Amino acid sequence: MVVPTGSPAPVLQATDLVAGYVPGVNILNGCNLDVYPGELIGIIGPNGAGKSTLLKALFGLVSVRSGSVTLKGEDITGFKANRLVQAGVGFVPQNNNVFPSLTIEENLQMGLYLRPKLLVERLDAIFDLFPALADRRNQRAGSLSGGERQSVAMARALMMDPSVLLLDEPSAGLSPVRQDETFIRTRRINKTGVTIVMVEQNARRCLQICDRGYVLDQGRNAYTGTGRELADDPKVIELYLGTLAKDVDAEKDEKPVSIA
Repeated sequence: MVVPTGSPAPVLQATDLVAGYVPGVNILNGCNLDVYPGELIGIIGPNGAGKSTLLKALFGLVSVRSGSVTLKGEDITGFKANRLVQAGVGFVPQNNNVFPSLTIEENLQMGLYLRPKLLVERLDAIFDLFPALADRRNQRAGSLSGGERQSVAMARALMMDPSVLLLDEPSAGLSPVRQDETFIRTRRINKTGVTIVMVEQNARRCLQICDRGYVLDQGRNAYTGTGRELADDPKVIELYLGTLAKDVDAEKDEKPVSIA
Protein backbone atom coordinates (compact mmCIF):
# COMPACT_ATOMS: atom_id res chain seq x y z
CA MET A 1 0.00 0.00 0.00
CA VAL A 2 1.11 3.58 -0.65
CA VAL A 3 0.10 6.02 2.07
CA PRO A 4 -2.38 8.47 0.49
CA THR A 5 -2.67 12.17 1.18
CA GLY A 6 -4.88 12.69 4.22
CA SER A 7 -4.02 9.24 5.59
CA PRO A 8 -4.59 8.40 9.27
CA ALA A 9 -1.97 9.22 11.86
CA PRO A 10 0.99 6.83 12.13
CA VAL A 11 0.36 3.78 14.29
CA LEU A 12 4.05 3.80 15.22
CA GLN A 13 6.34 6.80 15.03
CA ALA A 14 9.96 7.44 15.98
CA THR A 15 11.19 11.02 16.03
CA ASP A 16 14.84 12.12 16.19
CA LEU A 17 15.92 8.93 17.96
CA VAL A 18 19.38 8.90 19.50
CA ALA A 19 20.30 5.58 21.11
CA GLY A 20 23.22 3.28 21.79
CA TYR A 21 24.61 0.49 23.94
CA VAL A 22 27.76 2.06 25.45
CA PRO A 23 27.74 5.40 27.29
CA GLY A 24 28.92 8.15 25.00
CA VAL A 25 28.67 6.09 21.82
CA ASN A 26 25.52 6.54 19.76
CA ILE A 27 24.36 4.05 17.14
CA LEU A 28 21.24 5.98 16.18
CA ASN A 29 21.88 9.64 15.45
CA GLY A 30 18.51 11.30 14.92
CA CYS A 31 16.62 8.51 13.17
CA ASN A 32 12.98 9.02 12.12
CA LEU A 33 10.31 6.48 11.23
CA ASP A 34 6.60 6.80 10.36
CA VAL A 35 4.55 3.61 10.11
CA TYR A 36 0.92 3.79 9.03
CA PRO A 37 -1.80 1.21 9.79
CA GLY A 38 -1.57 -1.85 7.55
CA GLU A 39 1.84 -1.03 6.07
CA LEU A 40 4.76 -3.35 5.56
CA ILE A 41 7.87 -1.24 6.11
CA GLY A 42 11.33 -2.43 5.07
CA ILE A 43 14.49 -1.10 6.69
CA ILE A 44 17.75 -1.67 4.82
CA GLY A 45 21.27 -0.34 4.97
CA PRO A 46 24.89 -1.45 5.27
CA ASN A 47 26.22 -3.42 8.22
CA GLY A 48 26.50 -1.21 11.28
CA ALA A 49 23.93 1.30 10.02
CA GLY A 50 21.75 0.89 13.12
CA LYS A 51 18.91 -1.17 11.64
CA SER A 52 18.60 -3.73 14.42
CA THR A 53 19.32 -1.06 17.03
CA LEU A 54 16.33 0.87 15.73
CA LEU A 55 14.03 -2.11 16.28
CA LYS A 56 15.46 -2.68 19.75
CA ALA A 57 14.98 0.98 20.61
CA LEU A 58 11.36 0.77 19.47
CA PHE A 59 10.87 -2.32 21.65
CA GLY A 60 12.52 -0.94 24.77
CA LEU A 61 15.64 -3.11 24.57
CA VAL A 62 18.08 -0.22 23.99
CA SER A 63 18.22 2.97 25.98
CA VAL A 64 16.84 5.97 24.07
CA ARG A 65 18.97 8.99 24.94
CA SER A 66 16.84 11.56 23.15
CA GLY A 67 13.90 11.64 20.79
CA SER A 68 10.60 9.83 21.18
CA VAL A 69 8.60 6.76 20.20
CA THR A 70 4.81 6.86 20.01
CA LEU A 71 2.28 4.07 19.51
CA LYS A 72 -1.17 5.18 18.35
CA GLY A 73 -0.34 8.66 19.61
CA GLU A 74 0.83 7.54 23.07
CA ASP A 75 4.42 8.19 24.11
CA ILE A 76 5.99 4.77 24.76
CA THR A 77 9.62 5.91 24.85
CA GLY A 78 11.53 3.68 27.24
CA PHE A 79 8.64 1.31 27.94
CA LYS A 80 9.77 -2.18 28.91
CA ALA A 81 9.09 -5.07 26.56
CA ASN A 82 6.26 -6.57 28.67
CA ARG A 83 4.34 -3.29 28.58
CA LEU A 84 4.83 -3.03 24.83
CA VAL A 85 3.55 -6.56 24.28
CA GLN A 86 0.45 -5.67 26.29
CA ALA A 87 0.07 -2.52 24.19
CA GLY A 88 0.08 -4.51 20.95
CA VAL A 89 3.71 -4.66 19.77
CA GLY A 90 5.37 -7.97 18.88
CA PHE A 91 9.08 -8.50 18.32
CA VAL A 92 10.96 -11.38 16.66
CA PRO A 93 14.73 -11.21 17.25
CA GLN A 94 17.18 -12.59 14.73
CA ASN A 95 18.86 -15.11 17.05
CA ASN A 96 17.88 -17.25 20.03
CA ASN A 97 14.23 -16.70 19.22
CA VAL A 98 12.71 -20.01 20.42
CA PHE A 99 12.80 -22.07 23.63
CA PRO A 100 14.61 -25.17 22.31
CA SER A 101 13.62 -27.48 25.19
CA LEU A 102 9.92 -26.72 24.79
CA THR A 103 7.56 -28.13 22.17
CA ILE A 104 6.15 -25.98 19.41
CA GLU A 105 2.83 -25.67 21.24
CA GLU A 106 4.56 -24.81 24.52
CA ASN A 107 6.53 -22.09 22.72
CA LEU A 108 3.26 -20.65 21.44
CA GLN A 109 1.76 -20.80 24.93
CA MET A 110 4.69 -18.71 26.18
CA GLY A 111 3.67 -16.06 23.69
CA LEU A 112 0.26 -15.76 25.37
CA TYR A 113 1.31 -15.82 29.02
CA LEU A 114 -0.38 -12.43 29.57
CA ARG A 115 -3.75 -13.69 28.25
CA PRO A 116 -3.95 -17.44 28.90
CA LYS A 117 -7.74 -17.57 28.58
CA LEU A 118 -7.44 -16.87 24.86
CA LEU A 119 -5.16 -19.86 24.22
CA VAL A 120 -7.56 -22.05 22.23
CA GLU A 121 -8.79 -19.15 20.10
CA ARG A 122 -5.30 -17.88 19.30
CA LEU A 123 -3.88 -21.35 18.60
CA ASP A 124 -6.60 -21.89 16.01
CA ALA A 125 -5.76 -18.58 14.33
CA ILE A 126 -2.01 -19.24 14.38
CA PHE A 127 -2.29 -22.79 13.06
CA ASP A 128 -4.38 -21.43 10.20
CA LEU A 129 -1.43 -19.17 9.27
CA PHE A 130 1.18 -21.86 9.98
CA PRO A 131 -0.47 -25.21 9.19
CA ALA A 132 2.87 -27.07 9.24
CA LEU A 133 3.25 -26.17 12.93
CA ALA A 134 -0.11 -27.70 13.77
CA ASP A 135 1.02 -31.06 12.41
CA ARG A 136 4.16 -30.97 14.57
CA ARG A 137 2.86 -29.16 17.63
CA ASN A 138 4.36 -31.74 20.05
CA GLN A 139 7.87 -31.65 18.53
CA ARG A 140 10.61 -29.91 20.51
CA ALA A 141 11.67 -26.61 18.96
CA GLY A 142 15.34 -27.49 19.42
CA SER A 143 15.03 -30.25 16.81
CA LEU A 144 13.70 -27.91 14.12
CA SER A 145 15.58 -26.46 11.15
CA GLY A 146 16.42 -22.78 10.96
CA GLY A 147 13.42 -21.99 8.77
CA GLU A 148 11.08 -23.92 11.05
CA ARG A 149 12.40 -22.14 14.12
CA GLN A 150 11.80 -18.83 12.40
CA SER A 151 8.18 -19.86 11.80
CA VAL A 152 7.78 -20.75 15.49
CA ALA A 153 9.27 -17.41 16.56
CA MET A 154 6.96 -15.45 14.27
CA ALA A 155 3.96 -17.51 15.35
CA ARG A 156 4.73 -16.96 19.03
CA ALA A 157 4.97 -13.19 18.52
CA LEU A 158 1.55 -13.28 16.84
CA MET A 159 -0.13 -15.11 19.72
CA MET A 160 -0.95 -11.81 21.45
CA ASP A 161 -2.60 -10.59 18.22
CA PRO A 162 -0.33 -7.53 17.94
CA SER A 163 -1.19 -4.49 15.87
CA VAL A 164 2.52 -3.98 15.05
CA LEU A 165 5.10 -6.71 14.43
CA LEU A 166 8.85 -5.97 14.43
CA LEU A 167 11.00 -8.49 12.52
CA ASP A 168 14.79 -8.46 12.80
CA GLU A 169 16.31 -10.04 9.67
CA PRO A 170 13.81 -12.92 9.39
CA SER A 171 15.58 -14.48 6.37
CA ALA A 172 19.10 -14.48 7.87
CA GLY A 173 20.90 -17.81 7.58
CA LEU A 174 18.17 -19.48 5.55
CA SER A 175 18.48 -21.19 2.18
CA PRO A 176 17.11 -19.26 -0.84
CA VAL A 177 13.97 -21.40 -0.88
CA ARG A 178 13.31 -20.81 2.83
CA GLN A 179 14.03 -17.12 2.38
CA ASP A 180 11.32 -16.89 -0.27
CA GLU A 181 8.90 -18.75 2.00
CA THR A 182 9.68 -16.32 4.81
CA PHE A 183 9.00 -13.26 2.64
CA ILE A 184 5.76 -14.77 1.32
CA ARG A 185 4.64 -15.60 4.86
CA THR A 186 5.52 -12.09 6.05
CA ARG A 187 3.37 -10.58 3.32
CA ARG A 188 0.55 -12.96 4.16
CA ILE A 189 0.67 -11.93 7.83
CA ASN A 190 0.63 -8.30 6.76
CA LYS A 191 -2.48 -8.89 4.66
CA THR A 192 -4.34 -10.11 7.75
CA GLY A 193 -4.08 -6.54 9.06
CA VAL A 194 -0.84 -6.68 11.05
CA THR A 195 1.41 -3.69 10.49
CA ILE A 196 5.00 -4.90 10.01
CA VAL A 197 8.40 -3.25 10.34
CA MET A 198 11.09 -5.54 8.93
CA VAL A 199 14.87 -5.13 9.03
CA GLU A 200 16.52 -7.07 6.19
CA GLN A 201 19.96 -7.68 4.69
CA ASN A 202 18.36 -9.15 1.56
CA ALA A 203 17.63 -5.62 0.41
CA ARG A 204 16.34 -6.32 -3.10
CA ARG A 205 13.85 -8.95 -1.95
CA CYS A 206 12.75 -6.74 0.92
CA LEU A 207 12.05 -3.82 -1.40
CA GLN A 208 10.03 -6.10 -3.68
CA ILE A 209 7.45 -6.84 -0.98
CA CYS A 210 7.43 -3.75 1.24
CA ASP A 211 5.05 -0.82 0.81
CA ARG A 212 7.67 1.72 1.82
CA GLY A 213 11.32 1.47 2.72
CA TYR A 214 13.91 3.33 4.74
CA VAL A 215 17.63 3.25 4.02
CA LEU A 216 19.70 3.86 7.15
CA ASP A 217 23.34 4.89 7.13
CA GLN A 218 25.37 5.69 10.25
CA GLY A 219 22.22 5.80 12.34
CA ARG A 220 20.46 8.35 10.16
CA ASN A 221 17.83 8.29 7.44
CA ALA A 222 19.60 8.31 4.08
CA TYR A 223 16.66 7.64 1.73
CA THR A 224 13.00 6.80 2.00
CA GLY A 225 10.30 5.99 -0.53
CA THR A 226 8.14 3.19 -1.82
CA GLY A 227 9.84 -0.14 -2.27
CA ARG A 228 9.81 0.27 -6.04
CA GLU A 229 11.15 3.83 -5.89
CA LEU A 230 14.11 2.77 -3.77
CA ALA A 231 14.79 -0.35 -5.85
CA ASP A 232 14.91 1.79 -9.01
CA ASP A 233 16.79 4.78 -7.55
CA PRO A 234 20.24 4.99 -9.22
CA LYS A 235 21.86 6.43 -6.09
CA VAL A 236 20.40 3.73 -3.84
CA ILE A 237 21.51 1.06 -6.30
CA GLU A 238 25.02 2.50 -6.57
CA LEU A 239 25.58 3.26 -2.88
CA TYR A 240 23.65 0.52 -1.12
CA LEU A 241 22.13 -2.33 -3.10
CA GLY A 242 25.43 -3.49 -4.57
CA THR A 243 27.18 -3.18 -1.21
CA LEU A 244 24.41 -5.02 0.59
CA ALA A 245 24.54 -7.86 -1.91
CA LYS A 246 28.27 -8.18 -1.23
CA ASP A 247 27.61 -8.17 2.53
CA VAL A 248 25.10 -11.01 2.16
CA ASP A 249 27.49 -13.01 -0.03
CA ALA A 250 30.28 -12.49 2.51
CA GLU A 251 28.08 -13.76 5.33
CA LYS A 252 27.23 -16.85 3.29
CA ASP A 253 30.93 -17.52 2.77
CA GLU A 254 31.71 -17.09 6.48
CA LYS A 255 29.08 -19.46 7.88
CA PRO A 256 27.07 -22.44 6.65
CA VAL A 257 23.55 -21.77 5.49
CA SER A 258 20.69 -23.85 6.87
CA ILE A 259 19.30 -26.23 4.30
CA ALA A 260 15.76 -25.80 5.62
